[in-house]
Amino acid sequence: MKILSPAISQLARLRMGRIVYFMQYPVQVQQQVFQNLISAAQYTEFGKQYGFSKIYKIEEYKQRVPVHTYDTIKPYIQRTMEGQQNVLWNTPIKWFAKSSGTTADKSKFIPVTVESLDECHYRSGRDVISLYYNNFPDSDVFTGKSLVIGGSHQVNKLSEDSDSYFGDLSAVMLQNMPFYGNMIRTPDLEIALMDEWEEKIERMANAVIHENVTSIAGVPTWTIVLIKRIFELTGKDNLADVWPNLELYMHGGVSFTPYREQFNKLIRNPLMHYQETYNASEGFFAAQDVIGEEGLLLFLNHGIFYEFMPMEELGKEHPRTLQLQEVETGKNYALVISTNGGLWRYLVGDTIQFTSLLPYRIKVSGRTKSFINAFGEEVIVENADTAIAKACEVTGAVVNDYTAAPVYFSDHGNGGHEWAIEFEIAPENPDSFTTVMDNTLKSINSDYEAKRYKNIALRPPVVHVLPKGTFCEFLKSKGKLGGQHKVPRLNNDRNYLEEILKFAAENMNT
Repeated sequence: MKILSPAISQLARLRMGRIVYFMQYPVQVQQQVFQNLISAAQYTEFGKQYGFSKIYKIEEYKQRVPVHTYDTIKPYIQRTMEGQQNVLWNTPIKWFAKSSGTTADKSKFIPVTVESLDECHYRSGRDVISLYYNNFPDSDVFTGKSLVIGGSHQVNKLSEDSDSYFGDLSAVMLQNMPFYGNMIRTPDLEIALMDEWEEKIERMANAVIHENVTSIAGVPTWTIVLIKRIFELTGKDNLADVWPNLELYMHGGVSFTPYREQFNKLIRNPLMHYQETYNASEGFFAAQDVIGEEGLLLFLNHGIFYEFMPMEELGKEHPRTLQLQEVETGKNYALVISTNGGLWRYLVGDTIQFTSLLPYRIKVSGRTKSFINAFGEEVIVENADTAIAKACEVTGAVVNDYTAAPVYFSDHGNGGHEWAIEFEIAPENPDSFTTVMDNTLKSINSDYEAKRYKNIALRPPVVHVLPKGTFCEFLKSKGKLGGQHKVPRLNNDRNYLEEILKFAAENMNT
C-alpha cells in the first residue's frame, strides 16, 4: 500500500484543478452539463416525447418537461427493467440501485448507467479524496485500507432470463469498482455484499481488526454497531488503539449532528478528521471541501443538472424552480435533478439550504415529506437534529436514534409534539433534556416559538425513552435491517410513532 500511496495522492491533488474550475465558473459549467444531457438523450423515447431535439435553452426545457416524482417516471424505469433500451438514456442500462427511500415503504429502482457510475459516483469519490488532500497535504490515508461499510443487499438478477441486475447502490458500485479500488478497501467483496446484516457485522469485525485501516466510510448508525463489536472482540474501548493510523471517517446518509459526541468518545484521537458527503442512489451531489466547517461543495460537473424548488411551490401542478444564479442562502429548496442516469427533472425528496454562493455550498435540511407542520410550526429535520445535539451537550446524554410526530388538538388539550428517543447514555434528568430541546427549537425556529408561546397552540413536548436496541429490533422485525433503511426522524402523522411505541411496549424489556 505504501508503494501506491504517492501515486494515488498525486492523482488526487491533480484533480483539484478541475474542481477549482467549476467552483469559479459554476453557471457556465452547469449550462454545459445541461446541453450534454439533452444532446445525449434527444433520440431516446423520453427525449422524443418531450422534443429534446428542439430544446436549446433551459427555460424551454422547464416549460416542456414536467417535474417528475418516482411514481411518474416509474413506468419508463419499469420498461427498462424489462429489457427495453433507449427509453430514458442512450446507452444500455443493466444495473438498478434498489432503495427503500426514507419517506415511503416501497422499493425504488433507480437506473445506473455506465456514465452515471464513471462520471458521477466514481468521479465524486475521487473528488472527495482530492478535497481531503487539499485540506491535509501530508495525509497518509493511502498507506492503509479504507473500511467500507456498505449496504445489505446482494446484487440480484431481475429475472432468470434477464441480463439486468439490482442491489443497493453500494453493492452496485462495489460490483463494478475498478480493480485498483478493491486493492485499497476492506473487507473482501464476499463479506461486503452479504445480505444478512447481523452475520455481516460479525464477519466484518473479525475480518478487519487486524488490517491497517486508515479511513472508514459508512452511515453513522451501522458504523457504531461495528465499532462496538470490534471493542468486544479486542477488549479495547478506543478505536485509535485498534487502528492507530486511522485518520478519516467519511459519513453521509443521515445528519452527523446527533452522533458527533458519540464518535468523539469511540475514537479518542485529536488527529481524527470527519468529512461529510451527500450521496444517494440518484447521484453523488456534494462533499465537504473545508473540513470542520459547515457546508458541502455542490458537485457541478458530474453529469447532473440541478434545479431548486422553493418550498412554497412543492405540490403545485406547475411548480417554479430556480437555477444556481437565482438561489439565496438560508432558504429551503427541494432538490430537482436531471442526470446521465436517465432521470429528468426528478424530485429527489431531499430539501437543502445554501450556506454559501461563492462557491456554491449546501447542507441537507430534511426531506420533502419528513417534517412536522401540523400547526404551522414548520419543524424540519435540521431543527430537530440541532435541538437534540444541544440537549445532549447540556445534559451529557448520547442519542442513538429518534423519531417524532404531532399530538393533535382534542377535547383533552391543545396540540404538541411527541418524541421517542433511544439513548446510548441517558440523561440523569430526562425533564432537563426535554426542556433544553424545547428551548433550542424555540431559539432556532420562530414559527415553533410562536406556537409554543404560553402553551397556547402547542403544549410542551413529551419524550418517551426507548430501551436500547429498540430501533434496531424494530427494523429487523420489518426486514429492513441494513444501510439503506433509516428511521424517519419527523412525521406529520402519528403512524410510525405509534407503531414504534407499541413495538417497544410489547417486545423490549424495560
